[in-house]
Amino acid sequence: MKRTISLVLTCALLLCAMLLTASCGGDTPPEKPPVSEAPPPPTKFICGVTEYEPMNYMVGGEWLGFDTEFAMLVGEKLGLEVEFQMIDWSKKFFELDAGAIDAIWNGFTATASEDGVPRMEKCDMSYSYMLNTQCVVVRKDKLGDFPSVDSLMGKEVAAESGSAGESAAKDLVGESGSIIGVAQQINSFLEVLTGAVDGAVIDVILARQLTGVGDYADLTIAFELDPEAYAIGFRKGDPLRDRVNQAMKELYDDGTLLELAKKFGIDANLYLDTTFGQ
Repeated sequence: MKRTISLVLTCALLLCAMLLTASCGGDTPPEKPPVSEAPPPPTKFICGVTEYEPMNYMVGGEWLGFDTEFAMLVGEKLGLEVEFQMIDWSKKFFELDAGAIDAIWNGFTATASEDGVPRMEKCDMSYSYMLNTQCVVVRKDKLGDFPSVDSLMGKEVAAESGSAGESAAKDLVGESGSIIGVAQQINSFLEVLTGAVDGAVIDVILARQLTGVGDYADLTIAFELDPEAYAIGFRKGDPLRDRVNQAMKELYDDGTLLELAKKFGIDANLYLDTTFGQ
């Protein structure tokens, strides 16, 4: 009798299980989770800059300059809106890695080192497009005190914080000298004018534009250092770098970049190295 009751209960449980399975969809496969949509393609890119004439500078609230117009020409080719973001140059890699900017595009010396690390290890570089050198700017009445690079040893000089000029200045003044960091290269001119420092280490493209005229008529270039290359810095692995390279080559090949460089008086510095940064 007990065995009969047990069999009945077992059959009843199996029947309930079958009915429950049928009511829950049975063999119907579960719904697949929705496929997440790919993020929309970017419609703009942001260039990190400082005021550095003739590369990027502001007049009446509008950004002007060779690098400014160069970036806008590239943006047109890529169908992207270009924005310019003033940054603290000493924090440029932080801004880039954090996504606050998409490119360092401001007379950026790609061949320099920073904190003992080559800049090319800190970001991906575009083709190089312009040659530059660092130079030492002094007062005209002090020019005789600086006949060579060795004459800066032990002296006090100004340089933009985080710049190639600052890196070069460390070697020029040695451990017995000192460096006054300024927020922008142009600020170092005033330090020299007032006698607060013995000289300033500055990109020669900027120095040639400003020394000997206007407010800086009493300043001159004492000497220049070794050549260096300008390029554009991008986040590691960002495909934007390759797209910009292609647009850059097209603008160089059709003569557009040369005309732009002539407009700002720097055509002698223009060149294109398509092996650089690759």
